[in-house]
Amino acid sequence: MERKRFECSALPSGWKREEVTRKSGLSAGKSDVYYYSPSGKKFRSKPQLARYLGNSMDLSSFDFRTGKMLISKLNKNRQRLRFDSANQGKPDLNTSLPVRQTASIFKQPVTKVTNHPNNKVKMDPQKAVEQPRQLFWEKKLTGLNAFDIAEEIIKTMDLPKGLQGVGPGCTDETLLSAIASALHTSSNPITGQLSAAVEKNPGVWLNTSQPLCKAFMVTDEDIRKQEELVQQVRKKLEEALMADMLAHAEESGKGSDIAQDKEEDV
Repeated sequence: MERKRFECSALPSGWKREEVTRKSGLSAGKSDVYYYSPSGKKFRSKPQLARYLGNSMDLSSFDFRTGKMLISKLNKNRQRLRFDSANQGKPDLNTSLPVRQTASIFKQPVTKVTNHPNNKVKMDPQKAVEQPRQLFWEKKLTGLNAFDIAEEIIKTMDLPKGLQGVGPGCTDETLLSAIASALHTSSNPITGQLSAAVEKNPGVWLNTSQPLCKAFMVTDEDIRKQEELVQQVRKKLEEALMADMLAHAEESGKGSDIAQDKEEDV
């Protein structure tokens, strides 16, 4: 690999831009761009760079690949700021009903609510029916991972052995995403696929309101094991908080001793 490092004039003083060109492999000729802060911290993406700089610098017009500010985006941002400042404080005289922007392809009117006591919220029961779901839509979540603040992938939890996936290409990752989605989006009990025929022809017998797993039962033993895990985590958290408290107390005690020694020397 060939590495070239330059000063980045678009960022504050001391920032450097590094361009790494690949010499071999299928991606030969392509380059990766990294940035280094004055303290030597490495940044691999624009979101990571924006989180580090915070409100000290606006990176909306910054091109991460070239390390330059795009003039066209700067002009658009300035025009938008002027428009917002010019229209700030003006009353909205539009009396038409607002339209709810949802994932549905149909525009759904809503009731405008004001402080008038005679207002009544109207609802069409035919439109309140839940829209049908796409079969195996949970597979769209495959490949999505959660990252911590250091942009490291957070390890996923291990599923119990009693949970078994249903459907073509259903992996543990897909099953975990399906169960998590069902717990957050559905108010009904999570039982899994109760029909035995779903294993033979899931495209016909699949219940879309339940996750992609076979029917399962939560036993008293499962609840007891979960309670033990919760108690263990709480104990570890208590020990960590106590250790942190003792460390702070020790530091404050050292600081007071140093201040007292200085007073005695004076």
